[in-house]
Amino acid sequence: MASTYTTNLRLTKQGDGDNPNTWGEVLNNVISLVDEAVASYTTVSIGSAATVTLTENQGSQDQSRSAILEFKGTVGGANTSIFVLIPNTPKTYAIRNAVSANTTASDAVILRVAGNTGVTIPVGGTGYFLTNGTSVFSLDSTGFGLGTAATKNVGVCATNLPDTSLADIRYIPTSVSSTIVAEKTFTASVIFTSAVRIEGNVCLSGAVKSHITTLTDAASIAVDFNDGNIFLVTLGGNRTLAAPSNATGGQTGSIYVIQDGTGGRTLDYNSVYKFVSGVTPTATSTTSAVDLLIYSARSATTIDAVMLKNFKR
Repeated sequence: MASTYTTNLRLTKQGDGDNPNTWGEVLNNVISLVDEAVASYTTVSIGSAATVTLTENQGSQDQSRSAILEFKGTVGGANTSIFVLIPNTPKTYAIRNAVSANTTASDAVILRVAGNTGVTIPVGGTGYFLTNGTSVFSLDSTGFGLGTAATKNVGVCATNLPDTSLADIRYIPTSVSSTIVAEKTFTASVIFTSAVRIEGNVCLSGAVKSHITTLTDAASIAVDFNDGNIFLVTLGGNRTLAAPSNATGGQTGSIYVIQDGTGGRTLDYNSVYKFVSGVTPTATSTTSAVDLLIYSARSATTIDAVMLKNFKR
């Protein structure tokens, strides 16, 4: 009977009566291939071809039988995505992706079985992957791999991080709303690019610094209270300060009113502005004079204000 091969690891199965004088050599080769499947480390170079098919040999050494694979080379040059094809037989792989990517956000190494969409292996990442012979799965996505918080879905403790309690979890999801129940200390700058709402007391041990927003000089001067709290406008003619947009009760701030090099410019106000005793202030008329209008929004349509005039030495 002729020798055959095992389905998954392609090991030699000797037929009856085969290899009467070399039976030991064949067996030793089988043991070596089992050792390869359990513990060997194989480096695979990628970069020039869009698809790299791991070698798959019957009864002899190959790449796809290896337990641990390291991918090296480059991605994002000739190919923004490089597909690494593995055999369509069940197996697990420990993979280190050591390729150099031009753009990590778009250039990818994708592990797949022929005909399957595959799984992207993060550049610089390590992890465990398995195939059932039809599809490829990343064990990192279910919490059993070696991924980092930047490359894996942390999920919830009950299913994804069995050794971490809800009270002590280090990472919070960024794509959905969540509640932080314990104090957090930031040792670097924190930048918010949208509105921040604080519903408790605010305690500050350092300075609060606000930028000055320069307003566009026009017959009707527009002010957007979402742009800041402190504003500046240089009058180039007789002007009216329009009702501010996005005003909210409780917002306070100031507006610098500066005469241009000609001077003598007047400033009138939309009716939302309310002044002490109902007396509308008159801007200082001298050349380059600086006045300061201090405001406090009583509501979105009522802005209480007082003008401090003619700052100079």
